[in-house]
Amino acid sequence: MNSASEPLTFDIVARIAECAPELRSAERKVAARILDDLTGASRASIGELAKDAGVSVATVTRFAKTVGCSDVRELKLRLAQAAAVGQRFLKSTSAGSGDTPEPLATRVFDDVQTALAHNHQLLRQAPITEAAAALSAAKMIHVFGMGGGSTALADEMRFRLVRLGRPAATYQDGLLQRMVASTLSSECVVIALSTTGRVPEMVENCRIAQRYGATLVAITAPASPLAKLADWLIPIVAFETDFIYKPSSSRYAMMMALDVLVTELALAQGDESRELLRRMKHALDAHRGGGERQPLGD
Repeated sequence: MNSASEPLTFDIVARIAECAPELRSAERKVAARILDDLTGASRASIGELAKDAGVSVATVTRFAKTVGCSDVRELKLRLAQAAAVGQRFLKSTSAGSGDTPEPLATRVFDDVQTALAHNHQLLRQAPITEAAAALSAAKMIHVFGMGGGSTALADEMRFRLVRLGRPAATYQDGLLQRMVASTLSSECVVIALSTTGRVPEMVENCRIAQRYGATLVAITAPASPLAKLADWLIPIVAFETDFIYKPSSSRYAMMMALDVLVTELALAQGDESRELLRRMKHALDAHRGGGERQPLGD
């Protein structure tokens, strides 16, 4: 297996698992040593790896080539890259700790509450009023979101804006975002949603939109590449734990930021917002029936 033409980002952990059935007994010892501690293996010398695995130096060299690396140096580089992802994704993790683990509902609730509490402090200092004013003045609002959480919340942002009579469209495909960005003007606002603020396509598409005069409101991580571009930054911070099976609680932080921004817009529009919401409630109740306190939606 030749890796000369492969990028340095190929997944060495998956490659080792793929090759495992074909490995000799001694090479499997090397594999076990490496997977037990990626970081340590990436820093160890070839002699240390051989000693820890109880094999010869030649076996370590042979193992490196078997899993697609040109030599042990390349193997260690790929191991370092894999270790950067995090050992927590390689170790078995239980839902709780101790003899009586807490219920999953409690664990998820606690993580969400922690994320909201930390981000509440950030939102109190964010330029919400200025960002809402930009949305109010915009001829058209384009919402960019990519990936799992941001894709879904981009549509949520559009739904909320439409309720307030604001013209809005969502774009989750990177190439389509790029095309739309090139058509914008100073009368347009782009709302960019990104937990990390480091998705290359998103950053570049927002840069193009600004080049043509659009205002950029970014709901993203502070000090990220996307945040540095923003005309108005609404910061959110993700708080991830070692419990990898639960969806990221950063979605709730982004939703809170979204709700605060849209509520500020609704209040700024005053009577206009109230009349639009009254019409919507009337149309919904005429269709589904129900009481006064049913939500605007379903």
